Amino acid sequence: MQDRSKSRPLPSSLAWLTALAMVSATAPVSAGEPRADGLRAGELHAGKLHVASPDWRDQVVYFAMVDRFDDGDPSNNDQGVGEYDPADGGRYSGGDLRGLNRRLDYIRGLGATALWITPPVANQWLNPSRSFSGYHGYWASDFSAVDPHYGRLDDYRALSRGLHARGMYLIQDVVVNHTGDWLACDRAGAADTAAARCHLRSDPQGRSAPAQPPFDRNDPADAGDRAAAIYHWTAPIADYTDRRQELDGQLADLDDLNTENPAVRRALRESYGRWIREVGVDAFRVDTAFHVPADFFADFLHADEPQAPGVARVAAATGRDDFLAFGEGFGSDKAFADAQARKLDGYMRTPGGLPSMINFPLYGSLGEVFARGRPSAELAYRIDSMMALHADPWRMPSFVDNHDVDRFLAGGSEAGLKQALLAMLTLPGIPVIYYGTEQGFATQRPSMFAAGHGSGGRDHFATDAPLYRYLQRAIALRRGNRAFSRGRPTVLTANAARSGAIAWRMDGDDGRALVVLNSADTPVLLDRLDTGLAPGTWLRGVFAIDGDPRDLQVGADGALSLVLPPRSGKVWRAEAAVAASTLDAPAALPRLDPLPAAPVRGDFEVHGEAPGSRRLQLVIDGDLGSAQTVTVAADGRWRARVRSDAMIDPATVHRLVAHDPDRGASSAAGAFRVALDWRLRAERDDPAGDDTGPDGGYVYPTGPGWRALRPADIRRVRAWSAGGALRVEITMADISEAWHPANGFDHVAFTAYLSLPGRDGGATVMPQQQARLPDGRRWHYRWRAHGWSNALTTADGADADNEGAAVTPVPTIAVDRGAATITAIFPATAFASPADLAGAVLYITTWDYDGGYRPLAPEAGPMRFGGGDAQSPRVMDAIEVTLE
Repeated sequence: MQDRSKSRPLPSSLAWLTALAMVSATAPVSAGEPRADGLRAGELHAGKLHVASPDWRDQVVYFAMVDRFDDGDPSNNDQGVGEYDPADGGRYSGGDLRGLNRRLDYIRGLGATALWITPPVANQWLNPSRSFSGYHGYWASDFSAVDPHYGRLDDYRALSRGLHARGMYLIQDVVVNHTGDWLACDRAGAADTAAARCHLRSDPQGRSAPAQPPFDRNDPADAGDRAAAIYHWTAPIADYTDRRQELDGQLADLDDLNTENPAVRRALRESYGRWIREVGVDAFRVDTAFHVPADFFADFLHADEPQAPGVARVAAATGRDDFLAFGEGFGSDKAFADAQARKLDGYMRTPGGLPSMINFPLYGSLGEVFARGRPSAELAYRIDSMMALHADPWRMPSFVDNHDVDRFLAGGSEAGLKQALLAMLTLPGIPVIYYGTEQGFATQRPSMFAAGHGSGGRDHFATDAPLYRYLQRAIALRRGNRAFSRGRPTVLTANAARSGAIAWRMDGDDGRALVVLNSADTPVLLDRLDTGLAPGTWLRGVFAIDGDPRDLQVGADGALSLVLPPRSGKVWRAEAAVAASTLDAPAALPRLDPLPAAPVRGDFEVHGEAPGSRRLQLVIDGDLGSAQTVTVAADGRWRARVRSDAMIDPATVHRLVAHDPDRGASSAAGAFRVALDWRLRAERDDPAGDDTGPDGGYVYPTGPGWRALRPADIRRVRAWSAGGALRVEITMADISEAWHPANGFDHVAFTAYLSLPGRDGGATVMPQQQARLPDGRRWHYRWRAHGWSNALTTADGADADNEGAAVTPVPTIAVDRGAATITAIFPATAFASPADLAGAVLYITTWDYDGGYRPLAPEAGPMRFGGGDAQSPRVMDAIEVTLE
C-alpha cells in the first residue's frame, strides 16, 4: 500500500463526484418552509396521481407503519370499541395518512425515493381471541376500503400526489393470504366437515365476518358458504415445515383464503387494482407470499379478464410499464446454507410470477456478522450465493430492520448498525430503511410522534440525529454512483474464523469501486489484499464511516495492505493507473516456519525469521488488537507461544501472519487448526415438570405447540471449559421447530447469566424479566437466545429495562432434536479472555420471546403465559450450576 495523496495530484472523476455532491446536498425541509420548486412542505395535492415507473434498481425505500409514524388527524384515532390506547403496544396509537403526508420532506431529506406503507385497508379493529388490535393493517375486513383510523380515500390520494410531486413513489403493502380472525377451527379435516370442527367468533364491532363480499361467506354451519369455498376451513399451522400446512393452514389464527378459487382471485384483483387506478400506487409488497402457491401470482399480476384484469395490466394502463411486486418470504438461512434463498428464488422463477422477493437471507447474514460478531466469511458466502442463485438480485429489496424482527440495536451496537447499512447500500438490491432506524430505535414498533406508543413523550423527527445524518451520506453515496445499484460485486477477502475484514469490488458501467469493512471491535490487519485492479491504480476515497478516507494506490502486485480501525468502513473509487516503473519496490518480508499440519489441542509454539526487523506482531485471523509483539533476535530468528482458547471450531482453518509494523511488511500467511481439549466442569439434573414458574402456578399459552411439548422444561445442564472458553449443553423435555426458526428451536427463549469470580462490577437485576439473581449474586455476562435471536451483553448499563452493552462474538448454537439438546459454545474472547472459568456460576432461565418477553397475565391466551401478572417474574424454569 502506498499513500501518495500529498505527493502528487490525483486523476479526477468530476461527473461522479458532482453527482454525489448534488445528492448529498438534499436537505430536509421543515413543515411550512417554502421549497425551491414553489411547493410548500406538506403540500397535499401538487403532484400527479399517475406517473411512469422508475428504474427500481436505483430506488431507496423508506418503510413506515402508518399507525406508528405520525398523527395528522387526531379526530379519527378512537373509533369507540376499545381499540385505541397509546399506552398499550397492542392497540392503535393514532398515526394516519395525513401524518405521513406532512412528513414527506423528512423522508425525502434522508435521501429516500419511495415510501412503503403497511396496509391502509379497513381492518378488524380488535381480535376476539386475544387482546390485540389490527393497528398494523394485516387483518383485513375490507381489502377495498381505507381504514377509518388512517383517514379517507382522499387522504390516500393526497399522499400519492405529495410523493409524486417530490419525484418519489408509493409502495402499498398488500395481503392475499388471509383476512382477520373470525373463523376458528380446532382440528384438521375435509371441507365438508367444517361445521363440526369450526365456529365463528364475534369481535367488539359486532362482526363475525369480513365486511367485503365474497369474504363474508365464512360460516361453517352454512352449506352455501362451505360450497363457495372462499376459505380453506383449516386449523392453525402447527408445523411450518409441512408445506401443506404452510399453504392452507391458518397463520397465527388468521382466516386462510382459498387462493386457488377463481372467485377469491377475482375479488383480490378487483380490490388491489382499485388502489392503482384510484390512488396511484406504484408498487406492491406482498405479505406472507410463502403461504400462497407460487402460481397464484401469475393470475394476480397478469390475468386477462376485462372486468378484473391482473394488477400489472391495471398498472400498465395508467402508464406504469414496470409495476414492481415483491414478496415476503420469511426465512433466513444458516451460515453457508441457501435452502431459504432457493425457496425465494422458486417464487421468482415461476412463469409469470412475482418478479422480486425480499432478500431475507442477506438480512440474516448482515445481522450475524455486524451485530453478533460472526465470521465475515458468512456474509461473503451470502453475497456470492445471491449473485449465483438469483437472476435479478438488483431488484430484490434488502433490509437491516423491519417490523417483524428485533431491531438491529436490540442486540447490536450503533457502530455495527452503520456498517450493516453501508454494506446494504453498496450491494445489489433495493435498500429499505425501516422507520426509526435513522433515529436509533432499539425496539420493534415504537411511535415517531410524541403522543404514540413507546415514543417517550416526544417526537422523533430530528434531522440532526447522528444516524439520520449518517444515512444521508450513505444514501448519497449509493445514489451518486450506479456502480452500487447496478454493478456486480466480487468478494476479495473475508475472515473465516472470526469478525474482521471483508472487502468487495463493485464493477459497473459507471466504473469500479472498492468497499472494505472491519466488523471487529479491534484493529485488523488486511495484508496483501488482491484487488483485481491494475498495478498503480489510484483509489480515490469517497466515503468513510468515521473520518475522511485516504486516497490510496494499488501496489506493483495489484495488492493493498491496510490497517483497519475497529468497526470501520471505507469506500474508494477506482481511477486511472500510473506506470509501474514509478511504484516503490516491496520491502523484504518476514518468514514463518511451517505450522503444525495436525489440529493443535492447546497453546502451541511458532517461529521463523525476519532479517532486518526489530520486532514483529503475530497476527492471528487479522486481529491486530490482540497481536502478540515478539522481539527478533540478533540472528534474525524469533519464536512465540500462541494461545488457542478463542478458537472453538475444529473445522475452521486459522491464519497467522508475522507483521513488521515499522516497515509495513507481512509474511506469507500460515494455516493451522485447533481442536480444544474440553473438560467437563459442571453437570446437574433438573426435575421434570417443574416448568411452572417460581411459585408453581404458571401455565403455558393456550395456542398449539405449548402444553403437549412443555418446551421450557429444563431436564439437565452440562458445562465444559477449555481455558476461558465455555461450552454449555441444555437438555430439554422436548424441542419444537414448528415455526421453522433460524436457530433450530422455538416456543422457548433462554436467558443465562454468567458470574465470574474475582471480576468487579456486575448487576443483580435480570433485565426485562421482572426478577433478580438468587442470593443477591451479581452477573457479568448475559446471553439471550430464541428461535431468531442470539444476543450477548455485559452488565454495563443494564437495569430493569435495558439488557446491557452488546458484546461480540455471540456463541455458536447447535441443536440436536433427537437428543433434545441445545448447545452454546462461547470463545474466551466473549468474556474478555479469562485464563480459566473455575468458580464461575451460570444461572439459566426459560420463557419465550417475540420482540420482547411474551406477556404474562392471570389467564393464559394463545400467545400469553398465565398464572401471574405484569409484575411477576418472566421465568418458567431455572437451573444454576457452578463450574468446579
